[in-house]
Amino acid sequence: MSARMTHRERVRAALSHQEPDRVPIDLSGAAGDAITAIAYRNLLDYLGYRHRPIKIDHHMSQTALVDEDILRRFDVDFRRVELGGADAGDVTLPDDAYRDEWGVVRQRPPGGYYYDLIPGGSPLGEIDTIAGLDNYRWPDPLDPGRFRGLRERAKELHENTDFSVVLVLNCSFFLRCAELRGWENFFMDVAGDAPFAEALMDRYLAIKLAIAGKALEEAGEFADVVVCTTDDFGSTDRLLVSPTLWRRLIKPRFQQTFDFFKARTDAFRFFHCDGAIYPLMADFVECGVQAINPVQVSAAGMGDTKKLKAEFGDALTFWGAIDTHHVLPAGKPEDVRREVKQRIADLGPGGGYVVCTVHNIQPEVPPENVVAIYDAVNEFGWYPLKP
Repeated sequence: MSARMTHRERVRAALSHQEPDRVPIDLSGAAGDAITAIAYRNLLDYLGYRHRPIKIDHHMSQTALVDEDILRRFDVDFRRVELGGADAGDVTLPDDAYRDEWGVVRQRPPGGYYYDLIPGGSPLGEIDTIAGLDNYRWPDPLDPGRFRGLRERAKELHENTDFSVVLVLNCSFFLRCAELRGWENFFMDVAGDAPFAEALMDRYLAIKLAIAGKALEEAGEFADVVVCTTDDFGSTDRLLVSPTLWRRLIKPRFQQTFDFFKARTDAFRFFHCDGAIYPLMADFVECGVQAINPVQVSAAGMGDTKKLKAEFGDALTFWGAIDTHHVLPAGKPEDVRREVKQRIADLGPGGGYVVCTVHNIQPEVPPENVVAIYDAVNEFGWYPLKP
């Protein structure tokens, strides 16, 4: 077994494609790897914290803010720092709905877990001209609420802990524009009115990059990892648009995003993208992605993690790959243990792997399966890896 490293040393080694003492572990430290409030309540009860209150971390996804002692219980290597809410933020609406600062309206249906975009909730649904975009009231990227306390939180973690600090900035633009226009409208724009679709993406991305630039000025020196974007380009069985169309309309803006971060920070560049994205993996590498999450192993072309490692492991750190589609909700702890062992064996050699779930841990996942993930890393994740 290698000499024990600090959390930050471990992460830096793994993301630099060197073998650390142990495969790094993440839970709610980056993007799309959190735990929903119901699953977290069950986990707390299972671990003996029956009366502990739960704080909601993200409104839309209803994920929980994971307590520090739970993170330490699982020896999680990362701590997340996010922007604050804009002072001109969400507006609560009747019937368990809200409108965000962009004008998008979401509602939680009766008995539902999450907040969904509602019919008519896309503020640009009737705007289909560039002049209309010019006249829309866009959010202020420099709203002071976004940055209040950001530097202090990042500095505290960097200077007074040994955790790897993840700065979540998330300049996703593709799916966010689909919410602004409405999904059908936006995909019709992409297919039939490229100049308008490009103008919308450019307008949105300019605001997000302005926010990111200010945040990096405030806290970038303390970040080890930066979440650049969380755009999803794939469904379970295919890409959302053809590779040709993606490379023509989306890739230039994706490249712009990663060039922006590369020019402003030495932190590792993290990209979250669900789905069957194998046809674009080489493009992601070319654009400057260094860590890819969540490695949705249930999606077409993504299940053979040994193949992914062989093809892209020299350039990419794989961050995720613990199946949330079948194994976690339907399996037993022994199934989870086998899943973790397989993914570490496939993705861990030579470094370049971070263990976490493919996406947020859903309400139906038994708490013993959550615990089994981290126990299995402690069993199988120490270097040199055992066959």
